[in-house]
Amino acid sequence: MNRSYEVMFIARPDTVDEDLNKLISTLDASVTAAGGTSKSEVWGKRRLAYKVGKFNDGIFVLFMVEGPGAVVHELERRLRVTEQVIKFITVRTDEELKRLDKVKKLRDAKKKTSAMPAAAPAPVTPEASAEPAAAPTTA
Repeated sequence: MNRSYEVMFIARPDTVDEDLNKLISTLDASVTAAGGTSKSEVWGKRRLAYKVGKFNDGIFVLFMVEGPGAVVHELERRLRVTEQVIKFITVRTDEELKRLDKVKKLRDAKKKTSAMPAAAPAPVTPEASAEPAAAPTTA
């Protein structure tokens, strides 16, 4: 079963662009070899919230992966042993996307029902030709 994942990893700030591109292409090749698809975005060098190892900065890379869990398992294994990567995190996004789609459909349905003009109820008037109520009989 294919699922969607986002893998964010932080590379060392002293990593050369050529080495970073080589790392990304290697990870992409491992994902496709395991039967998945991937896209990557390099966010560039940014300041870290806290010191990781001896680094205050890092190069952020976002990897969007679709595939079975084995793909992510292999990708995480490679990230653990890669010397250039100082931190990574994997998040499964398909459940969140399903939830957001469901919420969006509910909102759209509510908008459609509130946008439709409500049919005015017919005025209730007592009719003169109605039969009189039966009088209680005493025996």
